[in-house]
Amino acid sequence: MKTLKVLLRYTLATIVSLALPATPFPAHAAEQKAEVKSPVAKENGVQSKNEEWAKTSPHQYESWKKTSESETLEDLLKKKPQLPILWAGYAFAKDYNAPRGHFYAVQDNINSLRTGAPVSPVTGPLPTACWTCKSPDVPRLIEEVGEKEYFTGKWAKYGSEVVNPIGCADCHDSKTGELTLTREYLKRGLTASGVDVAKLNNDDMRSLVCAQCHSEYYFKKTEETDAKGEKKATLTVTFPWDKGFKGEDMEAHYDALNFSDWTHAISKAPMLKAQHPDYELFVSGIHGRRGVSCADCHMPTKKDGDVVFTDHHITSPLDNIANTCLTCHSESEEEFKEIVGIKLERKEQLMELAMDSLAKAHLEAGKAWESGATEEEMKDILQDIRHGQWRWDYSIAGHGSFFHNPEETLRLLAQANDKAQQARVKLAAVLAKHGVIGYVVPDFSTKEKAQALAGIDMDKEIAAKLAFKAALLQEWNEEAVAKGRLNMESRKGMSDHSSYSK
Repeated sequence: MKTLKVLLRYTLATIVSLALPATPFPAHAAEQKAEVKSPVAKENGVQSKNEEWAKTSPHQYESWKKTSESETLEDLLKKKPQLPILWAGYAFAKDYNAPRGHFYAVQDNINSLRTGAPVSPVTGPLPTACWTCKSPDVPRLIEEVGEKEYFTGKWAKYGSEVVNPIGCADCHDSKTGELTLTREYLKRGLTASGVDVAKLNNDDMRSLVCAQCHSEYYFKKTEETDAKGEKKATLTVTFPWDKGFKGEDMEAHYDALNFSDWTHAISKAPMLKAQHPDYELFVSGIHGRRGVSCADCHMPTKKDGDVVFTDHHITSPLDNIANTCLTCHSESEEEFKEIVGIKLERKEQLMELAMDSLAKAHLEAGKAWESGATEEEMKDILQDIRHGQWRWDYSIAGHGSFFHNPEETLRLLAQANDKAQQARVKLAAVLAKHGVIGYVVPDFSTKEKAQALAGIDMDKEIAAKLAFKAALLQEWNEEAVAKGRLNMESRKGMSDHSSYSK
């Protein structure tokens, strides 16, 4: 009987331990207690100037400034020449680079050919919503003018207002220093997905402040007439979360709305562009399910003398493996890097297959239209291309999607290639029906060749951007400094790299 009791106690203890959630970074709770709460940065309103927070949070600010060290700019259109074909007719086909540190958020947005070359506050191709994830000046503006006014008008409308890069007030309350959601659209998205926002706690916030920007969204259009009788269009950042977080769930959301981001310039397919669904893939991956937060891996705690603080040098955990990955994983640093490298090779292979298949499908569809194909013949084909490219884009658009959820990333890439191949089989039949046999798509092996096929005049785009930077951009900076919104010293050491600079 005694043996049975001992065995029973051991069994129960084992069951309880298995039922408990994993608790990565066990020292985290103690370290959080040791960290001194920040005093007020601003009593009323939003303190959008990051350097002002240095007065009360010097360690956090100095570590944040290290995000300026990721100054190298990698031209992904050059590295992956399929991209201009996939995005033909959309601004991403002009310019798309690997992400840099938060320090460069505003500058990279201004430098990108995607934002065009406005000459006044009411010109330019993009809406104000394109500033939304770039700066703590955004919550300041929304508080000052209201969300509806903020989301109305052109990107150039706020050129002299949005001048401080992603920083303190994007995630922290200016009065209390506490983590807080500064974008109402995230609260609406969470509510639509079934989350009770009123019950969120600080542990939730350690991921949700990141989700304000590192998520999939679209610009929901609302047209209305103002008090003066003028028609205005409000383009509000909206999360498509009402059906779930899987790629197919959001695809269904967009299909139900008959929504598309653009019509493809070659295939004429109604396309979707994924933004950066890091959060959605993360929460459904193993780390998210085990209770790990974004901050655990991207912002580990540090110690400077007696001061313990959260490292705001936000970067890939692979840049700091010993203090991130290896606090839970048992491998050596070299072993861990080797394992990750092997997994990434598999993802890259599937991604290349999907991109090649999709690019060829677009070009073959263009040939089919040229050969006299009808809308009825092309309808299902274009839907296959739309769904295939969405799943490819959704699986890789997030900066760390493969680390956040490798199985889901590979599943979606496999589906993307499958749908592209289905489209190509159907296209072969349509082409044959219209007398085209054995068609071989044109060469798109370089960025230049692909952009030419996409119909982009790069010389014209670059000239216009350089003229904008020499004129209107200077006016924005002068006004921002004159009105106290920008301290140019805060940009000291900032490089001015772009994909088109010589």
